[in-house]
Amino acid sequence: MGINCSFIKAKYESGMRIESQKNSIFKVIGASSLGTLIEWYDFYIFGSLATIIGAQLFPADAGASALINTLAIFAAGFIVRPFGALVFGRLGDLIGRKYTFLLTLVLMGGSTFLIGLIPSYSSIGYAAPILVLILRLIQGLALGGEYGGAATYVAEHAPANRRGFFTSWIQTTATGGLFLSLGIIVLTKNLIGAEDFAAWGWRIPFLLSILLVGVSIYIRMKMHESPMFTKLKSEGKVSKNPLKESFSNKTNFKMVLLALFGATMGQGVIWYTGQFYAQSFLENTCKVDFNDSRYILLWGIAFATPFFVIFGAWSDKVGRKWIMLTGMLLGIVFYRPIYQVFLDDTDVSRVSQQDIKESTVPVVTRTAVPKSLDSLITRTSAVTLLNGASYTRVETYTRFAEREKTDQRHPDTFKDKKLSAPVFWKFVGLIFFQILLVTMVYGPIAAFLVELFPTKIRYTSMSLPYHVGNGVFGGLVPFIATLIASFSGATPLSGLWYPIGIAALSLVIGTIYLSNKKPDHGESDH
Repeated sequence: MGINCSFIKAKYESGMRIESQKNSIFKVIGASSLGTLIEWYDFYIFGSLATIIGAQLFPADAGASALINTLAIFAAGFIVRPFGALVFGRLGDLIGRKYTFLLTLVLMGGSTFLIGLIPSYSSIGYAAPILVLILRLIQGLALGGEYGGAATYVAEHAPANRRGFFTSWIQTTATGGLFLSLGIIVLTKNLIGAEDFAAWGWRIPFLLSILLVGVSIYIRMKMHESPMFTKLKSEGKVSKNPLKESFSNKTNFKMVLLALFGATMGQGVIWYTGQFYAQSFLENTCKVDFNDSRYILLWGIAFATPFFVIFGAWSDKVGRKWIMLTGMLLGIVFYRPIYQVFLDDTDVSRVSQQDIKESTVPVVTRTAVPKSLDSLITRTSAVTLLNGASYTRVETYTRFAEREKTDQRHPDTFKDKKLSAPVFWKFVGLIFFQILLVTMVYGPIAAFLVELFPTKIRYTSMSLPYHVGNGVFGGLVPFIATLIASFSGATPLSGLWYPIGIAALSLVIGTIYLSNKKPDHGESDH
């Protein structure tokens, strides 16, 4: 009887310890994820508002170049992320994970808040885009140090056989940050109206970030250091020069290059095509209504986000490699057909008179043509179709000063396209599919990167390939794809060759050289 009681007591205490460990890891995930989500929110507001911000930062007559220049400023934040990975990765391996990504949170939140305060081009000229560029660079440096710290911190609290599952929660924060930024943008615009939002309301999402950052700093201050790093520190085994040990050691440097070209490079372009370029394409190429384009993305994100955890947990059972590479392959195969559907289903130039339910009386405006006596006549009307879709039609003519010349009609343009319900949900499905591919390549990758490198140089070693692959190759997708599509002779789909080409290269390298087994560094997890 005594033996049975002792056995029951031991089982109970063991169960309590397991339950306590579970509670502890979920607290770690919650605290880490909240801060990382807010950092992604701060980083992505800019991209979500690129069109409106471009009109504020550059001259009114800049035209399409304002969007390209704004996307270039957006891309600058990605380009410096690897430098942030080196600077903060080194700090993280020297002084610890907790205080390093606490510092990155402060830098990110402060920069975002200040972007919301910078005057427009009409007030301070080109100082406006220059100041925003500087703050974007600070954001990029901060994010370069944040992700590696958060992923490492969670991984070093998690049991080795469930790293994919637990780190996948951190992976949801990037898409969650985008979701939060889109939601606040749409809510703000609907509350204050489109005109006020374009004039000054776009600043509100930037200014709100300071409140979110304050909450996250409070929570992170209560966190404890990673147990694996604490053990290293107590044994005096902390790296004295993480950069040298990460990149001068041939074996480790080989793993850095393999992680970059075989995984994170392809993962990066899949991530930014499926979410950011998709939104840019719908809004700027297909001319879908501001709200519709964002609602489509919000629904797609909402449906797909749970798959980060599903694929992360699955990778604990079958390995990380083939899940990630399958996501890349599906993107290579399906991107062009998907974006062709976007174009075809938003092409209203072929709408016949029988399809139109009603059309408003055109509003006529006249503007002077620079350096001439001619004028430009614009006729704007709102068109509603029988299927519930609607759009704005803009007819333009050049009226010459010489009376003997007849008006010259220019091709009609169509904008603010509101989709019919069937097309709207079809687009949600296509966006969902693209974000599903994001969850395949992104869900397992934190665990994959953590397991490649030993604890004492893990923060530095994993941060660099991640931020070069995701930040540079991936983050440049909206800018490079939009730029390629603007070249003479290019089609609207030409920009897709960039992410398709990068994903194909990564797929080949990953297939040949990546292992599906966890590397053994001869170290215990706890």
